[in-house]
Amino acid sequence: MSEPVIVLTGGTGQLGTALAGRLLDAGARIAVTYFIPAEAEAFENRFDSHEDQIFLKRVDSTDPDQMAAFMTEVNAHFGGFDALACLTGGWAGGSVIAETDDLRLERMLDLNLRSSFNAVRAASPHLVQREWGRIVLIGSTAVFDAPIGQAAFNIAKAGVVALGRSAANELGPDGVTVNVVMPSVIDTPATRQTLPFADYVDWPSPDEIAALVEFLLREDAGAVNGSVVEARGRT
Repeated sequence: MSEPVIVLTGGTGQLGTALAGRLLDAGARIAVTYFIPAEAEAFENRFDSHEDQIFLKRVDSTDPDQMAAFMTEVNAHFGGFDALACLTGGWAGGSVIAETDDLRLERMLDLNLRSSFNAVRAASPHLVQREWGRIVLIGSTAVFDAPIGQAAFNIAKAGVVALGRSAANELGPDGVTVNVVMPSVIDTPATRQTLPFADYVDWPSPDEIAALVEFLLREDAGAVNGSVVEARGRT
């Protein structure tokens, strides 16, 4: 593809910034949603030399109407788009199931599952119309390992896997692939602060995860569809 257009939801965090850098350096144009203004400011400052390649907008990914409007706006701004990476997410743990309140459960479902569902639902008609596309979702190896004390997160990410495989079956005949990348704990300052006594030496870095996502977004990754790809680092 020449100058592909890639949508990154929640694209101003650590993983999104790493992925954006790779895509911009490769000549892609990107449409990026953010929610935290400070992240957006840092993102703009980092990529100020690529300003003409970036469409950046504040969107609540958990709001289906905002997400649908954003996809329509991106389609009009760039004349279409080729791929979607759903990067919005969040972690909260510390409670066994019996002590997990509704607020924590809903927050994990909103950030991790509903945000991805909203993005896929809003983007898929545009990609189907083009009869080609790539979608990458972010799950977690917590789906398999089910660590104690974070059931709400584990459940939400399991839903992302089901969403990815369902979308792959639905959209594959229209030339759109959908895959799920499953990181373990990503090595970021925030996760080191959250888990200060953990051994982070072997955790995958944001750039390592971004490299995997970037591959799945490429035109020559068309043979991969409906896959759940673990990225555990060197553990």
